[in-house]
This record gives sequence, structure tokens and C-alpha cells, in this order.
Amino acid sequence: MSSAHKKVIVRRFTGDTLSGYLPLSSFVRNQTIDLLDLDGRVIPLPINDIKHICYVRDFNLTDTANPERLTRRTFLAKPRTEGLWLRMTFRTGDLLEGLAPIDIAIADDLLHDAGLHLTPPDVRSNTQRIYVPRTSITDLQLIAVITSPSRRKPLPGASVPSLQEDLFANLIPPNTRPN
Repeated sequence: MSSAHKKVIVRRFTGDTLSGYLPLSSFVRNQTIDLLDLDGRVIPLPINDIKHICYVRDFNLTDTANPERLTRRTFLAKPRTEGLWLRMTFRTGDLLEGLAPIDIAIADDLLHDAGLHLTPPDVRSNTQRIYVPRTSITDLQLIAVITSPSRRKPLPGASVPSLQEDLFANLIPPNTRPN
């Protein structure tokens, strides 16, 4: 098996789970994923039926209720790791918090990709990373931007292009752009 495929547990909205293997990225094609199950078969799953995909250390096949061992779904305190602290509400009404990377890729994920990659609240649990399809989210909140204190802040009056200007620069006519 390719090392590019990682152990995952797919949680569906029906409540059941499927264990198998997926790559870390670029696995959503035509609104479906192709899960390589434990028997070596490829199972196509519509992205609309998936609540979340957990990249796990172990499959925990004996634990049928919570094989991903995602016991803590929110942070107990402010996270220490750098990232965007997000809180999302699923179509089922339950909440999940996680950290997304601080970079332009998160904006691209939100605008163009089929979902978000998050670090869960408890990194010592079985779940190491979570992929949440955009179709399973009804509400998404940015709680905080967590940065390392050692980063230098720009000096007052220094010109720093905003993230909005970077994202939408091609939409602003050239003669109306700020200098």
C-alpha cells in the first residue's frame, strides 16, 4: 500500500462508520470520495452523506459506537497551537471545534474546495486530523486567530496589504486600486 494513503474512519449522517484508507488531500472528485476499504475494495461515497472524515492512529474495530475516539469536541481553553480556532455546527445540530492553518489556503478551502482540514481539540486522542465537508456544515464561526507571541508585529503606519486585497485583487479594476 502506498504511504500516501492514511487510515480513516468516515462518519456518515446515518450514524454508521466506514473504515478504510484515503490520501491526505485531493480525494474529492465529482462530489464523491473513493474509500479503499479494509478488504481492498473501492467504495464510492457521495460527499453529501458524509458528516466528517477522521484520520486516525488505529481503526478500533471493537468500538462500534465511537471508533474515532473523538471524545472532546470543543477546546477546554484557548489552544496553544497556532491556527484559526473554528467552531462549526453540523446539519444534525452538534458542534465541533478545531484548528485550521493560518494561511491563504484556508480561504481557498472555504471558497473553492469541498471542505476543511482541521486539527481536533484533543491531539492525544485516536483522531489526528479531521476533514469536514462543506455540505455538512450549517454554521461556521471564527472564534480566534491564535498566533505565536514571537512573531513580529508590523510597525504602526507600515503599509501591509490586507488579506481581502490579496484575495480579491483580480476583481478590482486597475484604475480604482489603492496606491
